[in-house]
Amino acid sequence: MPATSLADWLRAESDDALADLLRTRRDLSTPPPSDTTVLATRAGTPGSVARACEDLDTFTLAVLDGLLVAGADTAPVSLASVAALVGTDISGPLTRLRARALVWGTDDELRVPPAARDALGPFPAGLGAPSPVLAASDLAALLAEVGEDERKVLTALAAGPPIGRTRDASFDVSLSDAATPVQKLLARSLLLRRDDQTVELPRELGLLLRGGAAFEAATLVEPKLPVHPHQTDTVDSTAAGEAMELLRQTETLLRSWSATPPPVLKSGGLGVRELRKMAKDLESDEARASFVAELAVGAGLVADSEATTPEWVPTTLTDSWLASPTVQRWMTLAQAWLELPRLPGLSGGRDAKDKPIAPLSEDLRRPLAPVARRRVLVALGDLAPGSGVKSVDELVAVLAWRAPRRGGRLRDETVRWTMAEASALGLVGLGALTTATRLLLEDDRPGAVEAMHDALPKPVDHVLVQADLTVVAPGPLEPELATAMAAVADIESAGHATVYRVTEPTVRRALDTGRTADELHALFRSKSATPVPQSLTYLIDDVARRHGRLRGGAAGSFLRCDDEALLAEVLAHPVAAEYDLRMIAPTVLISPVPLGEVLEALRGAGFAPAAEGPDGRVVDIRPSGRRLPARARAARSRPGEQAVLTDDQATRIVANLRAGDAATARRRGSAVRAHSGGGADTTATLDLLSRATLERREVWIGFVDSRGTASQRVVRPVRVGGGVLEGTDHERYPLHRITSAALVEE
Repeated sequence: MPATSLADWLRAESDDALADLLRTRRDLSTPPPSDTTVLATRAGTPGSVARACEDLDTFTLAVLDGLLVAGADTAPVSLASVAALVGTDISGPLTRLRARALVWGTDDELRVPPAARDALGPFPAGLGAPSPVLAASDLAALLAEVGEDERKVLTALAAGPPIGRTRDASFDVSLSDAATPVQKLLARSLLLRRDDQTVELPRELGLLLRGGAAFEAATLVEPKLPVHPHQTDTVDSTAAGEAMELLRQTETLLRSWSATPPPVLKSGGLGVRELRKMAKDLESDEARASFVAELAVGAGLVADSEATTPEWVPTTLTDSWLASPTVQRWMTLAQAWLELPRLPGLSGGRDAKDKPIAPLSEDLRRPLAPVARRRVLVALGDLAPGSGVKSVDELVAVLAWRAPRRGGRLRDETVRWTMAEASALGLVGLGALTTATRLLLEDDRPGAVEAMHDALPKPVDHVLVQADLTVVAPGPLEPELATAMAAVADIESAGHATVYRVTEPTVRRALDTGRTADELHALFRSKSATPVPQSLTYLIDDVARRHGRLRGGAAGSFLRCDDEALLAEVLAHPVAAEYDLRMIAPTVLISPVPLGEVLEALRGAGFAPAAEGPDGRVVDIRPSGRRLPARARAARSRPGEQAVLTDDQATRIVANLRAGDAATARRRGSAVRAHSGGGADTTATLDLLSRATLERREVWIGFVDSRGTASQRVVRPVRVGGGVLEGTDHERYPLHRITSAALVEE
């Protein structure tokens, strides 16, 4: 179908016909490998050629460059001539190129798609255009006549690229009148003049300066990857220790955000102030804090609330995750990271407009990130078990040689980020892949869980109580002991050996949960490997003696006490007037204020009240933090599975076209209400979009994509939050890219 008629056909045909066309193109994306001519025809665009070259190694791409240098895109060439240009046997790379229909024909008549030159660049192998004059000349003799300064210019251009900018290109002088090296070379016809400011080194001279071959032999061989041999047990235990620290930091983040959820920026993401506070809470740097936040959101443990002022709030999955065994918590985070379509390493950097990139923002979304991560892990998996890379930079160089065109400008940085994140997760230790990770990459989740369980430090069933009221846990505690210690003490320093501190508030906190003084004494007597100091015994008894003499309930709230003198003391205190406490019986006070606030005020005034339930027993009324419903996670393809256009993707493309067509039709018909927002008035835009969501109204929006292209859409919003507008057809529009919005008349 001619390109000029395709647009008319799309406008004339129905949505179903368009969807059928897209599915047909999807089915044709894997043509029959037996017909190489058909394959070559279908790969005849620069985009398709570039896609086919994405995961080719440097040697194979060099052979393709050699074919272009020989002119195989315009006329058949022989295998021998290309092998002479490359300087080595090319049978292996040629087989790979044939399999992708990037080369076809017999060994005496090799051809490549004409679009290959556009896809690979104007200077194949870094060589310039041919010069018929030099082709018929004695190049060695001409080169022997040039001076040292002229040779330096030629040597620099021979390394590639073969062009250079210079003002000397504007002068056309004879050799006797030439004053500069460039003018002399132009006079000798050893440089070609492209325009008044650009010169180019001829291909024949470039090959001569390179020794007759288009490539250095060393560049065609994959770099060595030096490794350190380690015991697999050492690798696994080291990685497990890092995993424990990450789990602790994730738990800290979830508990902190349960109590005080941070707000979502208008453009989406997490603000600088909140990031710094989180880094302080996690005792880490901001990059590590960003990674933990991205991981929590990616695992579904945190989501943005659907409110007028959205916040990052833990979901209902948080409670089950916190109650799960350590190895299951690790598996949740590891699986989420492997499937995370984002690059947390971009956080803190700058975008194309030199604006800072916020964590959890849409700017971090990279759909191919899971593929890049698995590529790094698979490369480590190819090494012998226990073998760790000596340097990440050496791994970067090897992967860059294996696929120099994959990953774009972030190719090398993605490898570094992957190694750092995998080490933090316990997937990599000492530069080597762990046993659990190898099983996880093979989709053997039960085996990975078992391997990580064996590698994790064994829980200890005792602590060391010190005379200064600190308690040292010499390793990860058993779940019941860890819960008990968290109730009666605060963590003073975390790590492989956690240090707790027992204070009067922490003892009171334990008593508030219903524990008794006798139970606390029994806890330390049975679990301490050192003698329990008298100072701890006295502290527990002293707090317990005063604890619970005042009992509170909900009236708003009430206080009761058998000691009438103590109630009189409370009524005489200023806190009674502030919280409107009044006596309804000699032993009972009530207040309209919620019980938690009353008890907190009384504790601040020096009293030691306790909350009680309907049966008179002490209860814990501390808030447990907010939760959001967990959202279903989209299924992802298995590693190595060929990417094809799915029915869902076809539907989304149709929806996007429909939205643009609707916008055009509505604008032509003047069906858009004048009430609009955008530009600097972001509040008006958000209000209008929120109103459209509640009223289920269509809205016209002006939108600028990441390339700066402006367009219009008609969308029926279903949700506005997290810096993104979502439509009924699964469209997603970042709010900061919406320039204007207006309601569509019914």
